[in-house]
Amino acid sequence: MAIISNAVTMADAGAFSASLGAMTLIKTITLSSAAANITFAHGASSVVLDGTYPIYRFVYTNIHPATDGAALQVNFRDGSTAYDATKTTTKFATYQQENAGESSGDRLAYQNGGDLAQGTGFQQLSNSTGNASDEVSCGELTLFSPSSTAFIKHFIARTSSVHDASAEQDHHVAGYCNVTAAIDGAQFKFSSGNIDAGTIKLYGIKDS
Repeated sequence: MAIISNAVTMADAGAFSASLGAMTLIKTITLSSAAANITFAHGASSVVLDGTYPIYRFVYTNIHPATDGAALQVNFRDGSTAYDATKTTTKFATYQQENAGESSGDRLAYQNGGDLAQGTGFQQLSNSTGNASDEVSCGELTLFSPSSTAFIKHFIARTSSVHDASAEQDHHVAGYCNVTAAIDGAQFKFSSGNIDAGTIKLYGIKDS
């Protein structure tokens, strides 16, 4: 079950770069119990994800997995009911264990298992998030011109997560949906098990 709120706070408004232009909160989904996914579909439950705004941003806070070691993921809908848009992506991450026990080569690395090459599967936003009570993923994903039927649809994401090996990871993802159809939905889930708790906000951003 999700609790819905559309209130914009000063903290929401002040957390982003002024160069992006005005931001409008479209939808807030907060889980009150575990769920398989959090989904934003244009036209459903007051969600707007079309040509109204040229840029959309999802901000996810304290996304807690039910299953230890699960990766937070995202996929997009391109006109059908399935979240399986064709994507090409790239991913790298920084890494620091609480006991500083990792090798220097692990601290900044390309994530070979976290990229896609014309894949339709879910894109990783984090790696192996722990499910202890203090372990979560937080971050934001920006989607550009999702309503375009002339160009591919780019997205950029940055996620901070607590690894199940008691480490901080800073994940950087960029990519594009290589489809001519408009993107009209986004779905977030973990690679295994439910989302135990968390909040995701969807904003529309006007031209800068």
